[in-house]
Amino acid sequence: MAVAKPFLPDWAVGEFAGTFMLVFFGCGCVAAAVLTGAQVGVFQVAIVWGIGIAVAIHVTGGLSGAHLNPAVSLSLATAGRLPWRLVPGYVTAQFLGAFAASTAIYAAFSGALRAFETANRIVRGAPGSEASAMVFGEFFPNPGGHPLAPGSPGMVSLGTAYFVEGLGTTILALVILCVTDARNPARPGALTAATIGLTITMLISLFAPLTMAGFNPARDFGPRLFSSLAGWGRIVFAVNGPGWLVVYILAPLAGGQIGALVYMLFFRHRYQAMPAA
Repeated sequence: MAVAKPFLPDWAVGEFAGTFMLVFFGCGCVAAAVLTGAQVGVFQVAIVWGIGIAVAIHVTGGLSGAHLNPAVSLSLATAGRLPWRLVPGYVTAQFLGAFAASTAIYAAFSGALRAFETANRIVRGAPGSEASAMVFGEFFPNPGGHPLAPGSPGMVSLGTAYFVEGLGTTILALVILCVTDARNPARPGALTAATIGLTITMLISLFAPLTMAGFNPARDFGPRLFSSLAGWGRIVFAVNGPGWLVVYILAPLAGGQIGALVYMLFFRHRYQAMPAA
């Protein structure tokens, strides 16, 4: 009996579902921390992000490779490990997955959001409402559930925020390319997902107080767009001026490319010269 051809390619299902899980677990944990005080400290949020990513990789890696991040897809394409023709589809599926996860988080936490805004006299869409919008998109410095004071973005300049997000993504892309290289004799094998998840955990623990540690344009723009449509309006694109684009979209894309170049220049040919494991 002939098997019907799937309506969607495996990679599209994998990237949508995997990015949905990444954002649902990660931003959901941020929502629980900000709105209910469920987590204490950055590390508890960071470890949930890391475990969520590891779970998403195990669930979807066999379908799409579990990129779950446009910067990762572009770095893999640059390194010759993903056909360039698939990049637009991968990126689209990632953004859609992130947006869908945001709707689920909003449905679950809408009551908590209203209570938090009422208790803190936050008017959604008005200046200061980044204190609740941070459940979805990212801002610098990290609002920590409070309105950013006038001038407080000077604590983390646009240049510093760009450097932080670019550096974090460079490290992430390099780790992914190295631990998934079949010729790397020290690759973690069954622990690959855990290794990537722990890398994210460490990066968030280090950089979340500065920029909320995105390193992923889909993770930022999908939820940010949702929050704009859900009542926060233009404020989510205005708090950091052009920072939403420069820091959370362009910096990770540039960082992923640097990570790919470092891998190709200093690691790939060395792995290829080693005996196959």
